[in-house]
Amino acid sequence: MAGFGQRLEMRQGQSLVMTPQLQQAIKLLQLSNIELAEYCEAELEKNPLLERDDAAAAVTGDAEGPVADTIGERADEALSREDFSKTSDMDEAARDNMYDADQVTKSAEGPQSGSLTDWTTVKSGNAYEGEDGLESSVAAEASLKDHLEGQLSIAALLPEDRMILLALIDAVDETGYLRADLMDIATRLGCEIEDVQAVLGVLQGFEPVGVGARDLAECLSLQLKAMDRFDPAMEALMTRLDLVARRDMGQLTALCGVDAEDIADMISEIRQLNPKPGLAFGSEVVTPVVPDVFVKVGPDGGWLIELNTDTLPRLLVNNRYYGTVSRNARDKDSKNYLADCLNNANWLVKSLDQRARTILKVASEIVRHQDAFLTHGVRHLRPLNLRIIADAISMHESTVSRVTSNKYIATPRGLFELKYFFTASIQAMNGAESHSAEAVRDRIREMIENEEPREILSDDRIVALLTADGVNIARRTVAKYREALRIPSSVERRRLKAGESPAYATR
Repeated sequence: MAGFGQRLEMRQGQSLVMTPQLQQAIKLLQLSNIELAEYCEAELEKNPLLERDDAAAAVTGDAEGPVADTIGERADEALSREDFSKTSDMDEAARDNMYDADQVTKSAEGPQSGSLTDWTTVKSGNAYEGEDGLESSVAAEASLKDHLEGQLSIAALLPEDRMILLALIDAVDETGYLRADLMDIATRLGCEIEDVQAVLGVLQGFEPVGVGARDLAECLSLQLKAMDRFDPAMEALMTRLDLVARRDMGQLTALCGVDAEDIADMISEIRQLNPKPGLAFGSEVVTPVVPDVFVKVGPDGGWLIELNTDTLPRLLVNNRYYGTVSRNARDKDSKNYLADCLNNANWLVKSLDQRARTILKVASEIVRHQDAFLTHGVRHLRPLNLRIIADAISMHESTVSRVTSNKYIATPRGLFELKYFFTASIQAMNGAESHSAEAVRDRIREMIENEEPREILSDDRIVALLTADGVNIARRTVAKYREALRIPSSVERRRLKAGESPAYATR
């Protein structure tokens, strides 16, 4: 039997050590410009050696010369732009019409698929068209809860009923629907379910009409009752809204006991109602999207890529203050603290500088690959994945993924998230270049929008048309893309276009 013993061995190996500084640099890459601003604010509060560059002129204008390092001018100069020659032919006048560098406008083609906003709402930094700043664009509005509690204050209710009504108001979401079970509320308050149901009737009598409903049918029914239009035929119609959505006139006429003309009038009345009455009131403020990168046409007709320097934090490392304080530091702990602050401040400034460089490099390579999209539109969007960009700029795929998260690029065709340009590829026929999935979706949308009421395109027919154009696509893929676009099936579209109402909206 072998015995146990001790021995000393030496081994050599390689491993990646995730230092706090490296973790910080990776974290900064994936932050949005708003999150980055919040992070820098927190660092400014806890690190006495960090400053905003608001005081840079006063500090660096001293006769002793500059005493601080900053990301400000380096980002403005070395990182601000990179010029690319266009890789496809385009008439100069057409490109001028598509984009006017002095007055930002939308392309004449209108919003493209995937566009988040119009150029008319995009400005550098925090200022927007006709506004002094973000604060002036946000109006203080009363929330739905405030509105309901205001009506509760003047309602003649017993104290116990008032408590039940407060619980019901708390369970109403921003759209106006009651999102809690009445039995749960009764159990929690220690009262009878009949009492909760009675008080719910009071809530459903508040403004806006339809508030406190538990589903769509009840919401619409409350509004019809307020209009005195809730007759037996309409009541029957409310029980089968699925038939209304399919416009199944045969079953609806049998259900309601009226003819098709009356059903059409009833459906027209329903269309005038508000399915989400609570949205008329203030809710959580939506922060507008601010682009991280701008793309515009350069003087030579190529694409000019610029960082939005208004979103880049401008931080200084105050070396003079460090020198003054460190000379007066007596104990070892104070000196170590100051040294850590200096190292962290220097590293943060360098990390911000590297982050800006990386974003510009990734955005520039995306523009290089998607030049045809910028020139001609979504039909010319090329298939693209993280590996292609990573290999082109000699970075890891995970780095590219972090850079493109929550980053937006303002182009002549609208404002897009950088991830929008990474689309799956669909094989072409006869070995031709693959097609972008987003471009194929747009072609499906256009085919259906242009179809004739007497010639509704089935999924199989769409497959045949795409195959004739060189797109190798399966029927189930067409159905998946159509459903993602919220386009009804051919059977439902035929029924819709045969009726009185306008065709569906693709939304």
